[in-house]
Formats: sequence, C-alpha cells, structure tokens
Amino acid sequence: MMADQAMVRKLSACETMGSATVICTDKTGTLTLNQMTVTKCCVGFEETTKHDFSRNLVELFYQGVAFNTTGTIYKPKSGSSLEYSGSPTEKAILSWAVQDLGMDIDILKQNYTVLQVETFNSDKKRSGVSIKNNISEKNIIYVHWKGAAEMVLALCSSYYELTGEIKTMSDEKRSQFENIIQGMAASSLRCIAFAYKQIEDDNSISKKNLKNEEDLTLLGIVGMKDPCRPGARKAIQSCRAAGVDIKMITGDNIFTAKAIAAECGILESNNQAALPGEVIEGVEFRNYTDEERAEKVDIIRVMARSSPLDKLLMVRCLKQKGHVVAVTGDGTNDAPALKEADVGLSMGIQGTEVAKESSDIVILDDDFSSVATVLLWGRCVYNNIQKFIQFQLTVNVAALVINFIAAVSAGNVPLTTVQLLWVNLIMDTLGALALATERPSKELMHNPPVGRIEPLITNIMWRNILTQALYQISVLLVLQFKGRSMLGVDEKTKNTIIFNTFVMCQVFNEFNSRSLEKKNVFKGVLRNKLFVGIIAVTVVLQAVMVELLKKFADTVRLSFAEWGVCLAIAAVTWPIGWLVKFVPVGKKPVFSYLKLLRCGSKT
Repeated sequence: MMADQAMVRKLSACETMGSATVICTDKTGTLTLNQMTVTKCCVGFEETTKHDFSRNLVELFYQGVAFNTTGTIYKPKSGSSLEYSGSPTEKAILSWAVQDLGMDIDILKQNYTVLQVETFNSDKKRSGVSIKNNISEKNIIYVHWKGAAEMVLALCSSYYELTGEIKTMSDEKRSQFENIIQGMAASSLRCIAFAYKQIEDDNSISKKNLKNEEDLTLLGIVGMKDPCRPGARKAIQSCRAAGVDIKMITGDNIFTAKAIAAECGILESNNQAALPGEVIEGVEFRNYTDEERAEKVDIIRVMARSSPLDKLLMVRCLKQKGHVVAVTGDGTNDAPALKEADVGLSMGIQGTEVAKESSDIVILDDDFSSVATVLLWGRCVYNNIQKFIQFQLTVNVAALVINFIAAVSAGNVPLTTVQLLWVNLIMDTLGALALATERPSKELMHNPPVGRIEPLITNIMWRNILTQALYQISVLLVLQFKGRSMLGVDEKTKNTIIFNTFVMCQVFNEFNSRSLEKKNVFKGVLRNKLFVGIIAVTVVLQAVMVELLKKFADTVRLSFAEWGVCLAIAAVTWPIGWLVKFVPVGKKPVFSYLKLLRCGSKT
C-alpha cells in the first residue's frame, strides 16, 4: 500500500476501510490541488487590475496583506525569484500583492510596528492585526481584518471605491456586495475580504483595539481559484459505484462548496442544483436536535462553513445510524473526528503531527484518488480473509467428519495425528500465504459495502464450503469402506491414498477459493507468481511426505496409477466449484433463521 501512497498505522484499519459505507472528506488539498492563485479582485463594485488602485488604497492593501498573515516572503541573496511560505491561501495573497500590487515587505516592516495580532479563528473565520506607523507624527492605529468575505462584510459600515473615496454601506449596497461574493463563489472561487478602521492612539484603548470589530471599512474582495485534482471526479464516481456515500465538509462558503462539489461529481454538475437538505451550513447542522440530525444526515452531501465540531457531530451521528465511517483531516482541530471515526485518514503533506498521530492511515500525497485506492485495498484484505476462512473451514469440516464417522463405525481413523498436523501445517501457513496475497481487482468496487452488522461468513461462503466438504467426505468415506476392494490394495496403501487424495483436494480447492462468486477461478492466476509457487511447493512437499518420509508419516509409496486416481478425484472439485456457483442463495444470513427458531420455541 505504500506504493499506492497510503501508510497504514493500524493494521485493523485496512480491513475496516473495506467495510466503509460513508467517507467524509475535506475539500482543500484533498479534492483540490491546494494551489491557490488570485484570479479576481473587486474594489467597490468593479473588478480591478493593479493599474486601477488609488495610492492610498494600495497602501492600505499593503498593510492588510503584509502584517495580517501567517505567511512569509524570503528574498534569496542570489537574486533569484522570491520564495513564499505558509498556507496556500496566504502564499496566494502574498504573491498577488507582490507581483500585481508591487508590495515591498521589507520597507513596510521598517515603516510600521505591529501592536496586536489575533490569529485566524475557525468560528469567526477571520484574523486581525493592529499596527502603527513609525514615520507619521499622527497617533493613529490601523486595525486590519481579513477573512471569509460574507462575515467580514457583515462588520462593515462603509466601503472604498476605486477612486479612493469612502462611501456609506447601505442595505442596497450590502446586497450588491453579497451578489458579487455569490457570483465569485459560484465560479468555485474562495472569497477573502479585506477591511480596516482607524483608531486614535490612546493608551487606555490600545490594548483593546482588536476587540472593537464594528464599523469597518471594506477595502476589497479577492477571489482565489483552487483547481480540482484531475482524478478526483473519477475516484468519487468509483466510490459511489461501490455503494459508498461521499460527504464533503469544508470551511468555505456555501456557494463555493456547491461549485466545487458539482465540479468533483459529489453534486449533479448540470446546474449545481441540489435537492433540499443536500447542501447545508455547519451552524444549521449544529443547531438541529439529535432526532433531526439523525433524520437528515443521510441526505447531506455538502456541509459548508463547518467547524471541526460539526465534523465530529456528523461522524457520531453516522456511527449511531450504523454506518462505518471514514474521515479525512489535516489540522490539529480534526483530531477528535479522526479518533471518533472507524477509520481516520490524515494527510501526509499538509497534515499536522497531531492529525497523523490521531489517524489510522496516512495518505502520503493528500489526493482523494489515494483514498479510493485505500478503499479498494481494504475490500481486498476483507475479501482475502473471507477466501482463507472458506478454504480453512472446508479442510477442517471434511477432516473432522471423515475421522469421526470412521472412528465411530470402524474403530480406526484413516487420517493419523501426524497427517492431520501436516495438513494443518501446509494449509494454515502456505494456504494462508497463497490466498492472502491476492492483489485487489476493480471488480471489488462493483460490490456494495459490507457494513457494520453483516456476518463475516456469508451465505455464498456457506454454499461453497458445504458443497466441497460434502464431496470430499463422500469420496473419502467410499475409499475408507470400499477402497480395498475397488482399488485392489492393502490397508496401508488405502490409507495412504485417502491421505494423499485429501491433500490434493485441498490443493485443487485452493483455486476455487480464489473467488467466492466468479466462475472463472483461473483468471489472472499466472500473474500471481506467489500463488503458483506456493501450489508447486505444496505438491512437492506432499510428494516428499508420501514417497520419502514413509515411517514419519505412516505412508507407503504409491504407483503412478494410484497417484493418477488421487489427482483425478481431486480434480473433480473444479467442475463442482464451477457448477455450484450457478445455485442462487438468499441474502438473509443463515444464522438468523436459527434465531427465529429459538424465539419460536420460547414462545
């Protein structure tokens, strides 16, 4: 799985992932490339370029970008291009300010002093900074805010026009700005607004200047594009075809979330239309009662403006409804949801160490396509476990019944203790290795998820086990009671033929166990060189056991004709395995009927 960009931290998580019914995924960096670029900037009601800004407005943008950021700009001494660090959002804004607006961060740091900083808050969806000009004699503090456009807009009472003129924010103007934000968001742009206010420098209030968030002046709104990953849509379609529901949980506004969800295939992309309840905001989901949440959680496909608490609430609600939930996360705040989920998937590039420690599997390339690959591997592991259980139960049922019937009826057993130990040794170890190393196939993604309460041994497995076991029991009991007369051999040779036939039946049945339902069990067998090698080693070891270790195994040498009889009887397991797969089986688990009988007897 490491080659497929997945590092498994807890082995059990791989099997559990195969049973997942819901995947709750982030947007940024998982469904998208996490490569932000500023593509639009609106000041007033006009889309602008770097040549349109007034000098005063440009200076205010410089302040808001240079100081209200967690990113940095590094100037190499060699004189090569600037290097930007920080989150993709911060890098995009810094790059835009430097390249389009001509910002020089070194000069700004000389001219201004930072007084107070409020880091980005996932509830407020904004960050703030207060600064003071070192050169100006005026005692003025500039307070800058940057964050989710609609939330910053709600705090503004005025706005800048391109000319540098400040206008009052009326309800009509606010509505026009909201339409601009919605239009940008519908184009799958992340909208960030810049606003500021000036405060007279007074020692009594200087320490509280960031507490006063009212009456801001809107500087402008920028729209950043984060393209969807090329394989995200195909991976989501693959998961949905496999019966796994995909839910996108993002901090972006509802229009951006809908646009990205439509682009990725989570929503119908014709017109981004969504059924009632498919797209909601985190605050709405948070305010539901437990009953409402349980009723509506299955319908939800996109949750916008969500907090880590909303993600945790969704995971708990889905688990209470019986879903097997996988969750992706990259931040420290995602740790509770990652731990609560049945499978926590952290991001290897953008993920914090706290998120990785809280997860079960680390996605090394942060790509949702790798999440779909982990789902495929999980189903493969679960399917391989079922294959081995089917194979092992067939061996054990046949051996138990044969020895039991022979012991009760004739007083002696055809399979000795050493022979049974030998069968268990080669079938438990080599058989497990052969069946457990089958690589995943695309057909696994055509089956519905197993879920939380489905039995490990299915009705299909019981059908295959009982058919093969009945055939082996019947043939070997015939050899036990009629073998001497039918084959014209002595007692010891007869017992050796029974032992050899029993082992060869398991070798041939190992091919049948490669697929629980597919009729062509030989498809792709030559590509699995380990399987072919193990079959060859098993046959060679059995030949050594029969022909050379006669005293140890209590056997005698067999002639070519007797070997032919053993192989011919064993080969019949192939057509039986092919024919029995035409027999339909019910979906209701076998043991559920036993429960009904028990309940009926009590009444």
